[in-house]
Formats: sequence, structure tokens, C-alpha cells
Amino acid sequence: MAKIQIRGKDLMKMGYPEGPVIGLCINLIPKHYKRHSQEQVDELLQSILANPSDYAEDAVLGRIVEALVQPEKQGPVVIDLLPKAKTYPVFGAEKIEAGAIQQMEIAMRLPVTHAGALMPDAHQGYGLPIGGVLATENAVIPYGVGMDIGCRMCMTIYPVEPQALDAKRSMFKKLLLENTRFGFSTFEKPMDDAIFERSEFKEVPKLRSLKGKAWDQIGSSGSGNHFVEFGIVEIMDEHNEFNLPLGKYLGLMSHSGSRGLGATLAQHYTKLAMETCNLPKQAQHLAWLDLDTEAGQEYWIAMNLAGDYASACHHQIHHRMAKSLGEKSLAIVENHHNFAWKEILADGKEYIVHRKGATPAGKGVLGVIPGSMTAPAFIVRGKGLEDSLNSASHGAGRQMSRRQALGAVTKSELDKHLRAHGVDLLGGGLDEAPFAYKNIHQVMAAQESLVETIGTFHPKVVRMEGDS
Repeated sequence: MAKIQIRGKDLMKMGYPEGPVIGLCINLIPKHYKRHSQEQVDELLQSILANPSDYAEDAVLGRIVEALVQPEKQGPVVIDLLPKAKTYPVFGAEKIEAGAIQQMEIAMRLPVTHAGALMPDAHQGYGLPIGGVLATENAVIPYGVGMDIGCRMCMTIYPVEPQALDAKRSMFKKLLLENTRFGFSTFEKPMDDAIFERSEFKEVPKLRSLKGKAWDQIGSSGSGNHFVEFGIVEIMDEHNEFNLPLGKYLGLMSHSGSRGLGATLAQHYTKLAMETCNLPKQAQHLAWLDLDTEAGQEYWIAMNLAGDYASACHHQIHHRMAKSLGEKSLAIVENHHNFAWKEILADGKEYIVHRKGATPAGKGVLGVIPGSMTAPAFIVRGKGLEDSLNSASHGAGRQMSRRQALGAVTKSELDKHLRAHGVDLLGGGLDEAPFAYKNIHQVMAAQESLVETIGTFHPKVVRMEGDS
């Protein structure tokens, strides 16, 4: 195999900024990806730039991601952390890695922190751990929201017998291939959307330059763990909010976020926060923007637009699919994670509640918590537990990093596992193999006090980024 060549000027053409990240790419990629082709390496570098959060926890690629959002030289005044972390509940602690706990401990020492909680799917990320919930006083933490702003779940239930998934499997595969796009692949003719009429695209300087990118990527999904899949929905609660009879239905479930729009906003405002909020090194990715400042207000407006954009992308996916199926939906349920909300907590005061990889679970609030491509998702109703800050897990959570998964699972093992569960996978990679995720049943058992189950969704035809 030819030797991999990575040059600084080529990286800058891709969009990498001048600075340490260039050197890291040149030194790390050839050393750790020597068995890859030049084309594969180029695609990887482009994917890291477009979706850095997908690689943040990787032992090698995480160093490149970190360099992408490193602050410039900061002023001499360092904001002191509290001497001791405020107490917080941990749900499913026995399955949570030490790195996630350490990150949460640091977050609970921020002077703006009011309360926090750690969900049972938690694992280490950057800044706030994935699965971390943090309530702050008049401050928003861009990395407490995450790189993929407004990443969300969306499920549609159709009046179709689920047996059709076996009888017409090739048709459902074709529908997914025709009506979805992932990663750098976008639709030749994007569908228009009311989101593009929003005044924020004119009022917020950073948003003005991103409207074109948002238009190009509307209706598409990200890379990494993002998916669109057909499966079997089973309604198990006779008092369900959809007024559906108990039984099984055809379902469509999607997971994706705000694409390049959200990633660019996250990088921009994280850099601003780090320049103005000088924290000790171990806490630098928890830099916040005060909501009384212009930058804080800009981020808040941009974050909410990115969340609505993510929702619009899902609605277009489900609209395209419904049109191709020739069916109207019986019900739709959806929810954000990677977002921040203004919420009134038990003391009657308003706080900014960050849910980085956590699902809103206020009393009566509906949501979807996915497992893996061979494990069920759960349609849930929140119980509104104050200790969890009205939150639940956003999925099963990783138990292996992407790099670990690539070394632990073979394609033949994955194929055998998929066949055993009656699942067809279009695209996808070994880093997203079901073995890389925690047991969703254990995760759900650890949060019985947070949510109750209305129904389940079992994946059958799964579409992810990559060749089918």
C-alpha cells in the first residue's frame, strides 16, 4: 500500500485552521492509520472537520478534535473553581467510567453551577460528559450543549402491518437509499423549508454566513452514530397519548442533529467563551457565556435556531418517506438532546439546564431513547424527578470508544450478529457495532424512577453513512 501523504497546505484547503492541529494531523494520522488508503484518510480528515464531536472521545483523533477548538492565548486572570464539588445524583453508577465521573466533578465546581445529575448512559466526552445534566445561573456553556447542537430523535408510527418489513424488505431498503443522505452526501435539489425565512439568519452575524451551508444540507443526516431506520413499534401502554390500540405497527426512527450549521456555531462560540472565561486547564472546555452579554445572547439565539433546523431536517426525512410509502402517520414523537433550556427548578428560580446527551423527562413529557442497531429503542414518558433535573438518558451510551470498537469487532462477527437479529444494515461501520454500546435494558432499569415505558421500537432495516 502506498505511503500516506498529508501536507499542511492540503489540510488548509480542506478547511483546517493554521496552528497545532495541522502538525497533529501530519504526525498522528500516518502513524496510526498506515493500513488505510490515501482516499480513506482524506475522507476521515474531512469527516473529523465536519463532525468533530463524533471523534472527540477517540484516543488518537480526540487530540485533533481538541486542537480544533483550543483557545488562543488567554489573559492572566483565571476564574477559580469551587474548592469542593457540589453533590449530585448518579444513576447507574456501576456502569459509568471514571473519566465521566471526573468530568462531572469538575463541572460541579464551576462558580455558576446550581445543580447537576449524571445519566446511566454517561461516558467521557469534552467538557461536560456525555450523559451529563448541568443547571447554571444565567450562563450557557457551549460545550455543555455539545458540538452537534440540537441532536434529536424522531419517530413516526404508520398504519402498516409490521409483517410488511419481511415481505417487502427490498422495497424498504430502496426507500431508505432514495430518501436519505449522510455525511458529505446531500440532495441535489434540497426541499425548501420555513426555517430559511427566520430573521435570525439576518440578525446574528455568524448565522449570515451559514445559511448557504444549511440550505445545502437540509433534510440530510450526519455521520458517526446517526441513522434512519425502519422497524417494529409495539405500543404497550393502553393509556398512551397517541390513542393507539395495543399492538404492533410499522415505525420509522431517525437520529441526527444540526449538521454543519451546528458544528460551526459550536466551534465559534466555544472559542469566544474560552477567550472571555479563563478557567483552569482541567475546566477550560466548560467556559461559559454570560446571558447578559452580547455573545451570550447571540449564542442563545443561534443555538435555538440550530435546534429548530435539526427538527426541520428530521421532518423532511419523515415527509419524504411518508410520501414514498403513500401513508399518513398515526403518531410522531420526538425530542432534543445536546441542548440547553431555561427552566424553573424546585426553588422557584430560573436556571439554564444543559442536557449533553440527555433526554428531557419532565412529568408527562414524551421522548425516544434508542439502544443500538440490534437492541430496542424505548418510547418513554417522563416522571419529572427533580433530582435528575427532569432528565433521562439519551440512549444506551458507549462502552467502547470508536477506536476500541474497530479493534475488537470483525466484519464477519458484526454480520453474524445482524443476521441473528434479523437486521439489514446499509452503510455503517465497525465503530458503530452493537457491541460498542452498553446494554440498553440495564440502562433502562437504572432509570425506572425517571421515565416509564409506553412502547418499544425494534430496528429491522438500518441506514447509516457509508456504502450500502
